[in-house]
Amino acid sequence: MSSEETVREVAGRARTASHELATATRATKDAALHAMADALLASSEAILAANADDVDRAEAGGTPANIVDRLRLDDDRLAAMAQGLRDVAGLPDPVGEVLRGSTLANGLELRQVRVPFGVVGMIYEARPNVTADAAGICVKAGNAVLLRGSSSARSSNAAIVEAMRGALAGSGLPEDVVQLVPGETHDSVKALMRARGLVDVLIPRGGAGLIRSVVEESTVPVIETGVGNCHVYVDASADLEQALAIVLNAKTQRTSVCNAAESLLVHEDVADEFLPIVVEALQAAGVLVHGDTAFAEYDDVVPATDEDHRAEFLAREISAAVVHDVEGAIEHIRRFSSGHTEAILARDQATIRRFVAAVDSAAVVVNASTRFTDGGEFGFGAEIGISTQKLHARGPMGLPEMTSSKYVVVGDGHVR
Repeated sequence: MSSEETVREVAGRARTASHELATATRATKDAALHAMADALLASSEAILAANADDVDRAEAGGTPANIVDRLRLDDDRLAAMAQGLRDVAGLPDPVGEVLRGSTLANGLELRQVRVPFGVVGMIYEARPNVTADAAGICVKAGNAVLLRGSSSARSSNAAIVEAMRGALAGSGLPEDVVQLVPGETHDSVKALMRARGLVDVLIPRGGAGLIRSVVEESTVPVIETGVGNCHVYVDASADLEQALAIVLNAKTQRTSVCNAAESLLVHEDVADEFLPIVVEALQAAGVLVHGDTAFAEYDDVVPATDEDHRAEFLAREISAAVVHDVEGAIEHIRRFSSGHTEAILARDQATIRRFVAAVDSAAVVVNASTRFTDGGEFGFGAEIGISTQKLHARGPMGLPEMTSSKYVVVGDGHVR
């Protein structure tokens, strides 16, 4: 059987399972999510052993340390995955929510209600926690999910999915609502991207190359997640002590994630005071600064190129520049940003209002770290990704973003 035939067979099973899931009660779905969480913890030895195999293979293959960090699981990360499932179970069920409704002039009753997509395909890289997060959100939103992780995490993903499928089967839901897409070559990815009619929507989550490939080649509709070239702008009115703490947190708290800061902008009026302390603090934390001419005056700062200013480093590196004012910061962000998250650190309210109004990104943060752009931090439960597009979903995607809607029209013998 070819890759395309195999993937379509799996997608067909998901489509059948989705019909039962779509009408499941919240109680049934929540019980399944708690059972899935219990199963992850009960299977921790097998999951961590499988993950160790993946990590060993990645390290032996020379995979960069930041990518290995995204791949690695431990007891704490596995516990967080299980807690993410429980958190999703505790959230309101989006299915059936009435978005709007009215009685028309002719007496027809009109309601727009949330409904599941049906079958969601996930194509993602390295991070096995996405396997549990995506499964949990899709199940709660009434969707079957087809998971195509990278080959680097194949052992981890297989162990995680095996545990969750067993829990589903014991909870009264079809185990085929959660499936791994078979195959380790790009052929299976292409087959998933061409499964129009069986798969309702695809969500790519990973690097720029993966996302671009799925967007350009897929015949299935795509919700585009984006890379995170996140900016932090330190205004002349900022509390510089607070700003230093925020910059360090945004850059160094965890470098291998999309909401880590990758670009630092500083107002020229505070450059003489702020640059020496921020460069020293970043370098003390092991961060390589790619700076413009103002930053380049400091030891061990390397000259920044346009590619540096565009880069999602996902490592202990940051681009940095001095700007004339908030308008200069806005223009720099418009030129180089990926549209993920931008932060302004300022006390002047007019400057803050101008920045918030003019910056067109999925999230704009005021006097806080970019690291807060996250479904869990926003109270959405475990997120399925962060969308940088402008259609349907933008920013962290939780349960409502994993639904569509339909109109219910109720009459009493009405004819037109």
